[in-house]
Amino acid sequence: MGAFTAEAERLSAGVRGLGDEAWSRPTVCVPWTVRELLGHVTVVVGWLPGMVAGEAPARATVSAVDYYRGDGRFSPESNERRIGLARERAARAAEGDGLAEEFGEVWRLVARLCAAEPEGRVVRTRHGDPMLLTDFLVTRVVEVAVHGLDLAAAVGREPWLSESAGDLLAHLLLGPEGLAAVDVLGWDRVTFLRKATGRVPLSGAETAEVERAGIRWLSLG
Repeated sequence: MGAFTAEAERLSAGVRGLGDEAWSRPTVCVPWTVRELLGHVTVVVGWLPGMVAGEAPARATVSAVDYYRGDGRFSPESNERRIGLARERAARAAEGDGLAEEFGEVWRLVARLCAAEPEGRVVRTRHGDPMLLTDFLVTRVVEVAVHGLDLAAAVGREPWLSESAGDLLAHLLLGPEGLAAVDVLGWDRVTFLRKATGRVPLSGAETAEVERAGIRWLSLG
């Protein structure tokens, strides 16, 4: 929860006050514009109220790592649906600032609802995965943090990644020794996430070091 709220607050602040031109800029997440990418983040964070309101599965069988397995959720058909949902959400707001306000309302509602849930609460994702709510929240930190980097780059602002989110995602992507592995490679958290998600290519030396360290990247689509 701490990493989620910290990162969502930073994203909200980062897109506040953008002009019309900035909202229309392209992002690395082709074919989305800045406005459409924020629409995507709003959609994927906005799944949570319905999940929390639903019946809790008996037990969790899918972890945050398992959630990123390469299956139909990353198929061309799923990606087309994902693109369409983001564009629909972005189009519902009269202007970019309105969408930014909506994102703020959505993530704060999510934070309130999740904070009220008991420890060990299990939810079912739209893909049918029974997950601990805490594990699913980790996947939402991925969305807010990684796409926060994309949005910052698109609008020409400095990355706003929070330390708590950076540390959490290093642990998710690399395991218990994740922070040490990143330090060995000499990357800060922003560089690590950009390289781990393919935003920045690995050099030959970095590829060799990654293989030597036994680092396994997750399927992030």
